[in-house]
Amino acid sequence: MIEKISILAVDDEPFNLDLIEATFMGEENVTIVFAQDGMKALALLETTVIDVVLLDISMPGMDGIEVLQKIRKTPKYKQLPVIMVTANSEKKNEALSLGASDFIAKPYDVEELKLRTANYAHFKKMSDAIASQNEILEEQVKERTQELEIALKLSKATEYEISARLGKASEFRDLETGGHIKRMSHYSAALAKLYGLEDQECELVLYAAPLHDIGKVGIPDKILLKPGRHTEDEFNIMKHHAALGAKMLEGADQYPVIESGRIIALEHHEKFDGTGYPNGKRGEDIHLYARIVAIADVFDALSSKRVYKPAMDLEKTLMIMTEGRDKHFDPKLLDLFLNNIEEFLNIQKKFPDEENAHSILELIEEKR
Repeated sequence: MIEKISILAVDDEPFNLDLIEATFMGEENVTIVFAQDGMKALALLETTVIDVVLLDISMPGMDGIEVLQKIRKTPKYKQLPVIMVTANSEKKNEALSLGASDFIAKPYDVEELKLRTANYAHFKKMSDAIASQNEILEEQVKERTQELEIALKLSKATEYEISARLGKASEFRDLETGGHIKRMSHYSAALAKLYGLEDQECELVLYAAPLHDIGKVGIPDKILLKPGRHTEDEFNIMKHHAALGAKMLEGADQYPVIESGRIIALEHHEKFDGTGYPNGKRGEDIHLYARIVAIADVFDALSSKRVYKPAMDLEKTLMIMTEGRDKHFDPKLLDLFLNNIEEFLNIQKKFPDEENAHSILELIEEKR
């Protein structure tokens, strides 16, 4: 952990608070404040800057569910990550539906708790930075029209920067190739253009696509990085990355790239015949952006080398994708893709896998 982060740990059992304190012992950049009941926890939130809340569900008086509800009803805590750390798994779905960011069951893995806490704290700081910048821009609107135009351009570039960085965050934790994010983003923008979307919307798809797998930062390494086939239970956990990614990006309606990324993260594993996840959507009920990204993502996954598999040849790749017409993929979009395959092969050649990454603003520079 590099950034300084502040954690609020809430549990009525002193022993459990001691365990959390021990988990972060030696992390000089971590500050932990403790509360043994809901009222004290809410009071601490009013007086202390907190990046992440670790909240137990089962507590006397005001339980964790009620604390969570009060937190989410307070506008200034809308983006505050709340991770439920508890042995009461029966209320997991209720907690998540009420706005819990994540759920870690006791007894927990120490390293997993540290990593998840750090990931959510980092995302919170980035969200705060966006909000802070937006406030500055709104103030400048009132003062100087000419400076506003410059500021808006800077805001747009910053939003693209954040999208690219978050996309990289998920890529670094996965076994995907270095060029995957670049290729699938440009595939997506090209397919959006072939579909007939305006240039501005194609650009939106280009910069939102890198966020498709951001939810993987919340998947344990032992599952995410497993080289062999997942068990059914492991795959069910893997599938959580879609909903988790959407939850991480929610509440940013005023930022088109982040909001589009939320939609893509949530729906890019839905299938045209309704057999996908997480919500079993079918046909055009699946957002257009997600249907576009699904084709781009699968094509690159099949046709690219991974540490656990060689690249599949083009003929077999296209055969598999054709078999997915009307099942996995939107038939109209897939036909556009297949009928213009040379355009996508040119993109593939333009962005080969490289060991050394380029600058983080690469997507923006390449667009220009």
